[in-house]
Amino acid sequence: MAFGRSERRRRSTVDPLSLKILVAGGFGVGKTTLVGAVSEIKPLRTEEQLTEAGRPVDDLGGVETKTTTTVAMDFGRITVNDELLLYLFGTPGQDRFWFLWDELSLGALGAVVLADTRRLADSFASIDYFERRGLPFVVAVNCFDGAERYPTEVVQDALDLPPEVPVMLCDARCKESVRDVLISVVKHAGQVGAQQREPALP
Repeated sequence: MAFGRSERRRRSTVDPLSLKILVAGGFGVGKTTLVGAVSEIKPLRTEEQLTEAGRPVDDLGGVETKTTTTVAMDFGRITVNDELLLYLFGTPGQDRFWFLWDELSLGALGAVVLADTRRLADSFASIDYFERRGLPFVVAVNCFDGAERYPTEVVQDALDLPPEVPVMLCDARCKESVRDVLISVVKHAGQVGAQQREPALP
């Protein structure tokens, strides 16, 4: 009994495991909103106003009311439980800021590719990037008000994803919904890691 109590006390004082998760996706898909919805600290944001000079390169189709854009990253933190702490890094969505992705992805456990069914093709660049790097990811479809909703199987086929990549619906404004997505990333990355550690058959 004494050993059991001391063991519980020891575990309660151990620092939680800290993991880094990327939040990626196309321009205007809701990455900044997602990080802000779930972060327990005031999120670090690097947003700037959209300008007339950027109109030729920033496609505002479907997000005409958007007035700002992330130019470096969003940063937030969420404590999932006593044993797990997640640090979130939201990537910039426009092509001209992709040079930052290599730095942001260093040390990451996995990623969320946030998708918008109105602009689904914008997800391909993020998916291709993580597939090339071998970084586990899940696709979370942000259910915008007024946007048509499709079964996850339809989205998976449209994005030509292998069946083992999780696809789920979410509301980037809702803390509980975002938390479910992040837990899915951690579980998927753990499964991928376990498969990679399995010894090859003779």
